[in-house]
Amino acid sequence: MIRCLVVDDEPLALNILEDYISKIPFLQLVKATTNPIEALTLVQDGTIDLVFLDVQMPELTGIQFLKIANGKAKVILTTAYSQYALEGYELDVIDYLLKPIAFDRFFKSVQKAQTVIQPAAKPAPLAEPAKQDDFASDFIFVKTEHKIQKVYLHDILFIEGLKDYISIFTPAERIITLQNMKKMEDALPERHFIRVHKSYIVSINKIDSIERSRIFIGDKVIPVGDTYRDEFFKIVDGKNI
Repeated sequence: MIRCLVVDDEPLALNILEDYISKIPFLQLVKATTNPIEALTLVQDGTIDLVFLDVQMPELTGIQFLKIANGKAKVILTTAYSQYALEGYELDVIDYLLKPIAFDRFFKSVQKAQTVIQPAAKPAPLAEPAKQDDFASDFIFVKTEHKIQKVYLHDILFIEGLKDYISIFTPAERIITLQNMKKMEDALPERHFIRVHKSYIVSINKIDSIERSRIFIGDKVIPVGDTYRDEFFKIVDGKNI
């Protein structure tokens, strides 16, 4: 078992990672805490193998934590801000997860950690990754103007980018969040979502029809950009029968 510690000043983020860790058979959660000083004590005691570490915390930043820990545990950074990635990798972190963190991206990261911490172990497969029941229960959290909102992945029709904002369209509503398209693309499972344009990500199973370089989802017409056309039609052709 890989003994894990989660450190984040947002209780909601702790809950998400606790849930994800509980689904992985080779991970054991030792502690989830909002207190980086408490977490650092556990690391220095040698009781932790892997830390999921938020970068921006008020008492002690993730980067400061890394420097003090001095390699006594492996670290996966978790944050909503991509600008810390380079400094994190210079401090030898295993991976860098951008929030909102989708479960399949989390699993890829812990597989990477397993090969480092337990090099003799055979990487565990993701349990039944393609089952619709799993997808139906998966979700992300996004920050809107007044709250943090839970969005089930199976409800998403498509996502539209608007400069520094994105709009997530579901059958019931349009959710606007301050985030960029690349971060959202990385957070979504590739088997269900695809980038088709610099301004659009679509849910593959929500596509009603395709006409030339236009995708129809309900009454919405979404263009397929030149940069994304080959990859999109490769996936479409793979689903033809």
